[in-house]
Amino acid sequence: MKTYRTHLMVCAGTGCVSCGSLNLKDHLESELKNRGLSDEVKVVITGCNGFCAEGPIMVVYPEGIFYKKLTPEDVPFLVEEHFLKGRPVEKFLYTGPAVKEKVPLLKDIPFFQHQVLRALRNRGLIDAENIDEYIARDGYAALSKVLSSMTPEEVIHEVKISGLRGRGGAGFPTGLKWEEGRRYDAFPKYIICNGDEGDPGAFMDRSVLEADPHSVLEGMTIGGYALDAHQGHIYVRAEYPLAIHRLNIAIEQAKNYGLLGKDIFGSGFDFDISIYPGAGAFVCGESTALMYSLEGKRGMPRIKPPRSTEAGLWGQPTVLNNVETFANVPAILLNGGEWFASLGTGGSKGTKVFALTGTVSNVGLIEVPMGTTLRTIVYDIGGGIPEKREFKAVQIGGPSGACLPTSLLDIEVDFDSLDEAGAMMGSGGLVVMNDSTCMVDTARFFTDFSVDESCGKCVPCRVGMKVMLNILNRIVEGKGEMEDIERLKRLGQHIKETSHCGLGKTAPNPVLSTIRYFRNEYEAHIQDKQCPALVCVDLIQFRVNPEKCKMCGLCKKACPMEAITWEKKTPADINIEKCIRCRSCIQACKFGAIE
Repeated sequence: MKTYRTHLMVCAGTGCVSCGSLNLKDHLESELKNRGLSDEVKVVITGCNGFCAEGPIMVVYPEGIFYKKLTPEDVPFLVEEHFLKGRPVEKFLYTGPAVKEKVPLLKDIPFFQHQVLRALRNRGLIDAENIDEYIARDGYAALSKVLSSMTPEEVIHEVKISGLRGRGGAGFPTGLKWEEGRRYDAFPKYIICNGDEGDPGAFMDRSVLEADPHSVLEGMTIGGYALDAHQGHIYVRAEYPLAIHRLNIAIEQAKNYGLLGKDIFGSGFDFDISIYPGAGAFVCGESTALMYSLEGKRGMPRIKPPRSTEAGLWGQPTVLNNVETFANVPAILLNGGEWFASLGTGGSKGTKVFALTGTVSNVGLIEVPMGTTLRTIVYDIGGGIPEKREFKAVQIGGPSGACLPTSLLDIEVDFDSLDEAGAMMGSGGLVVMNDSTCMVDTARFFTDFSVDESCGKCVPCRVGMKVMLNILNRIVEGKGEMEDIERLKRLGQHIKETSHCGLGKTAPNPVLSTIRYFRNEYEAHIQDKQCPALVCVDLIQFRVNPEKCKMCGLCKKACPMEAITWEKKTPADINIEKCIRCRSCIQACKFGAIE
């Protein structure tokens, strides 16, 4: 096997690919060849590195030097300086919030320092399209161990010891679900991986499938052995073409290596996996709706009982877990359940992957131990709030989650603590909001999303959420009444108690949480006819306060309609007849002079 003194690990997750990382790879290979370095330096494309805000990313191993925001034009200088002259190129090194000097090594960057990788253990270290690299990182060793020396009951017992709970939202104990599925004697049985990631701002499952698809295949195969199932299905949304592409490659490679198909490892156990692209319906994230979709039917939840472990896909015993859950399974079986359970809190073991987005300095994919505080995630990993704005809230749990305020920044992020706060873990979307965010409008946005995505099967969700949206629309238009707040609370609680499926039962959460923690903003919209964040255009006067105006002219430059007049040393003025209320002036003004 050919060896190299240096490996250039180029991130080729969706984020970096969209920024041109594949083009960067081609230029690197060409330049290395021209400089006679092709036999010494190898370029490897990896899955998502995690630090999406800094892409395209390249990490130089064995040193671990981290380069960010590279372009093809940077390549000749980079190769000359780093690989011929032997000195890292300072201008491409990391610098960021609270970092005074350039940081050469990935391990020293604050974004990575507080993370612990379990599901993402191969992040940025392997070529997702090369099974040999997965095997070199102990890939399929757990499957070999399971099939050669463990009974299905022992596998389930180890998963139960680990305390692994479903990472798709509900948090049901994985070992108990597998145990329940195994006890039914009806055959065939099925294993399903839910890769239908529909939360706004979420990209955890996509990144795992792109970066480490074999971990999911191995986890599903182990689950199939535990359940006595011989067929697995991966339901992944069609909007993830790169994930589907790499999954197809991984499945074909695993079959060629005898790791999928007949008589795996000579054990007599057969297991195969197929991919089903979903059409993007949010409700198909609910397990029974997903199974109906797999059967070629309209994706709508069905009545329980029976549970899917007894009668799921095509009426047969079925176990469904999400991508992150399956990605954890091989490491648990290889290292032991107690190893996994050594991290986390009492009822929430292990780690959790989050997509950290919104108004935070370091946007990206992170994995932290259960029980890590929101403050650590937002400030230590996320780098805090940019542009000297103040933290206002974090929306956790997707459209069915909740908005948590500054007073809860020190809450431990685990299943139980979030539940007490009126929130939920969800699949792992975590959207940070600064003080320019209107919480009433935020609740309206997520309610509008839930209305659009409702399958319409049950009245509480189909009609009730529409009624809530109408009330919220009245409030942001300045037509609300104080009684509307209590109406929203009563209606939201009724929908939670009477909706048919888990999505309907949690859809009111954004409204109920914003009323609970930001009631003053609702009252300002209703009583004072003002939007404190200057977001709801019907409650903005669009005039310049001359006492606050610094006469800088930034608002005039931002106005697309030339509706603002301004001269040096003179306050700006807005022509209401020309103004289209686009808020460009508000966003441009750093002094809050637009009211």
